[in-house]
Amino acid sequence: MRQRTAIVIGGGIGGLTAAVALHRQGWEITVLERAAALEPVGAGIALAANAQRALDTIGAGDAVRAMAVPQIRGELRTPRGRRLARTDNAAVVRRFGGPVVVAHRAELIALLAGRLPEGAVRTGAPAEVADPGDPARPDRPARVRLLDPAETARTPHLTADLVIAADGIHSATRRSLFPGHPEPRYAGFTSWRLVVPALRRPYAAHETWGPGGVWGSVALHDGRVYAYATAAVPPGGRAPDDERSELLRRFGGWHQPVPEILAAADPAAVLRNDVRTAARPLPACHRGRVALLGDAVHPMTPNLGQGGCQAIEDAIVLAHRVASDRTLAAALDAYSRERLPRTTEVVRRSERIGRLTTWRSAPAVLLRQAAVACTARFAPDLALRSLDGIADWRPPGGTYASGAPGARPAHPAR
Repeated sequence: MRQRTAIVIGGGIGGLTAAVALHRQGWEITVLERAAALEPVGAGIALAANAQRALDTIGAGDAVRAMAVPQIRGELRTPRGRRLARTDNAAVVRRFGGPVVVAHRAELIALLAGRLPEGAVRTGAPAEVADPGDPARPDRPARVRLLDPAETARTPHLTADLVIAADGIHSATRRSLFPGHPEPRYAGFTSWRLVVPALRRPYAAHETWGPGGVWGSVALHDGRVYAYATAAVPPGGRAPDDERSELLRRFGGWHQPVPEILAAADPAAVLRNDVRTAARPLPACHRGRVALLGDAVHPMTPNLGQGGCQAIEDAIVLAHRVASDRTLAAALDAYSRERLPRTTEVVRRSERIGRLTTWRSAPAVLLRQAAVACTARFAPDLALRSLDGIADWRPPGGTYASGAPGARPAHPAR
């Protein structure tokens, strides 16, 4: 039989996971990444138990768990440092089968790319879908147009049995396949991310909620600290000087280790991005022979830490379907049926929490603090319920890596 071919547009976490999963099934894979190198700017990513189990199916779950820093607890605080609630990591493991691992994106990218054959990833290779093809017609493959003039002169188009569009929140593929569909909308707040060297002394992982803003800090396995912040500001803004200075103005007076982290931050390495979320679910996750995954199909706010996790799930479910269903058309239909309801619900839950973080008036902030503290005292597991049905997901037909926490035969995704 002819070897099946797939082109992945976008060399991020979701696209590389899909590429590895299909490569393990014998597909010939080409990953086209617009950037000059697979070296994402410094930021962390949260990988909950659902993403770890998905990565188990491609033999990468244990390597991700090895990046974990033992976190006994996580804390929710006020800007002055008063603890409102504490998350017991043991309770997270009991409820969902594993802890949340916070890894550096660059390490995860390298882990996934290292599982692909040499030459499979082409950087500096912007591309777009020229023809989505027809999965019911073997003579109608998908066609991808290379946008670099030098590449176009040699090979104007590439063809493939399947194209996976993992081209992010501003996906050109989404716009071309679903013209007229509403673009992702501004969620009401912008975000900053940064990674700094190890602090003088360790601090508990924490998230701090203040008027219209959030700050979070968590240690990485190599001692560095990943920090993130959000603020309810108009979209499209930029600091008049630099983003580190903007963070100092907004968060410099908050409790430690916030000032210490900002003092250690490189102004040039602070990332700022407006947060956008899906305005309305797409009618499907595919069209023709093209499947969309991750932010290209369901952008979401970061408040549940599920953006990367859902992209990984997409990739594993898509690979499972094309391996299990009789035809590609049936596989892509099943992929859309399974992923759309689930990701729509995750988008909705995440956005609901995001709205709470934008409260700015003093009475609203005091009410929010009182509600959180009361909940933590009388229903300590209530905060974990926001991830029920999300972090306990298991991949369809997966084979778990030896020794993985909670290892047992997988049941269909739910």
